[in-house]
Amino acid sequence: MIGWLLCLPALAILSLAFLWPLATLFRISLNRTAESGAMEVAVTADSYTRLLGDAFTWQLVWDTAQLAATSAALAVTLALPVALLIRAASPRWRGLLALMAIAPLLISGTARLVGWMAVLGDQGLFNAMLMSLRFTETPLRLINNWTGVRIGLVESLMPYAVLVLLAGLGRLDARLEEAAATLGASRMRTFFRITLPLAAPTILAAWLLDVVLGISAFITPRLMGGGRVFVLATEIYDLALESVDWPAAAALAMLLLSALLLLMLARLAVSWMQGRRA
Repeated sequence: MIGWLLCLPALAILSLAFLWPLATLFRISLNRTAESGAMEVAVTADSYTRLLGDAFTWQLVWDTAQLAATSAALAVTLALPVALLIRAASPRWRGLLALMAIAPLLISGTARLVGWMAVLGDQGLFNAMLMSLRFTETPLRLINNWTGVRIGLVESLMPYAVLVLLAGLGRLDARLEEAAATLGASRMRTFFRITLPLAAPTILAAWLLDVVLGISAFITPRLMGGGRVFVLATEIYDLALESVDWPAAAALAMLLLSALLLLMLARLAVSWMQGRRA
């Protein structure tokens, strides 16, 4: 009983800052948009049925899921060698290397994306270097498209993948790898037969976390896409502020939230299974 009383202030703050806005958003999604564009107070699922019956919505879902899944896979693939390097480093350097790996999180995401735009633009550093070396005659299109969005998203997701991988790899028993080396296994064989199978739940957890973050990303598709890349987050923004269709924007936001909650439950299930195996 005392424990619940101590939790009451936190529960009250959570209700005011999270649950109440969500309930308000859900209530708005049940309203109706009149022909004049004004929002009419009602209790109807018209916005949900209209969105779910629109082929453009399903195309957005597919594009968003594909972008998040592939970007998360690339981020985890690039983060795994970094995490293994930090794990193998001496305790003296481990903290510094970990700090360097997550240092991008200390900088504004918008500032990092503006830097990417300056580097990858048609007149940017990367294209200038390629053209000066005669690798290409014309600038490569690396921003204002899906390629640019994927580059920016992978860079923003990598630090989170490193954090999850470090936490999971730190629980692996190093004696198993030492035993494999003692029995004559090469480093490559030890990695593929011992380290990678044991780290599989951690890799999956890192991928799921990055997928959740990738699906909800807004700034990266908006800036790196240049208005040419449409995902669920940008569509919610356009419905709310450009089309001023608040019920549809709220309904799409609730559908996106439901998908994110399912992914978070999957990640918790993976973490629970990983804890049981440990």
